[in-house]
Amino acid sequence: MLAALTALSASIAGAATLDEGLAPCLACHGEKGQSQIAEVPSLGAQPVFFLSVQLLMFRDKMRPIEPMSGMMKDWSDDDLRRAAEAFAKLSPPNAALEPPDATRAEGARALIEQHRCNFCHKQDFSGEQNAPRLAGQREDYLLKALRDYKNNNRRAYDAAMADVMHPLTDANLQDLSHYLSRLR
Repeated sequence: MLAALTALSASIAGAATLDEGLAPCLACHGEKGQSQIAEVPSLGAQPVFFLSVQLLMFRDKMRPIEPMSGMMKDWSDDDLRRAAEAFAKLSPPNAALEPPDATRAEGARALIEQHRCNFCHKQDFSGEQNAPRLAGQREDYLLKALRDYKNNNRRAYDAAMADVMHPLTDANLQDLSHYLSRLR
């Protein structure tokens, strides 16, 4: 079904086959890693390290979000790594089709420059190491994630995100989400 995922161990979630092990993941995050469900992130082309850490955090309930934590409770570290490698090989998400609103895009670019968002997430926002890919991600998911960082319901690996998020308004978060979801 998904050639990029054939290397994934069948031991994931105790599944008898690769397809069975990945089916729950792909059902929500998209058959090709491109989510079609509101507030569910696309996993395709995310950095392997970022995905590995997120999966570990779900498994170990540092990010206790169901059904993620429950589904991964029996995954080994090797299962987490292999899943991350497999999802990283999938195609990146498709950017929103409609072009960004010029005013909102200008505001987002100013915020990006001011807070140096492209330092960690790369110039093209494709992500790097522990900074996720933001380009083309679902707008609703980006907004939810940014709001969660802002209100401390989600934490990053270091204090940088908290420092960046502190002065931002909800309108800023909406503009950033709007703009980033349209980057290709």
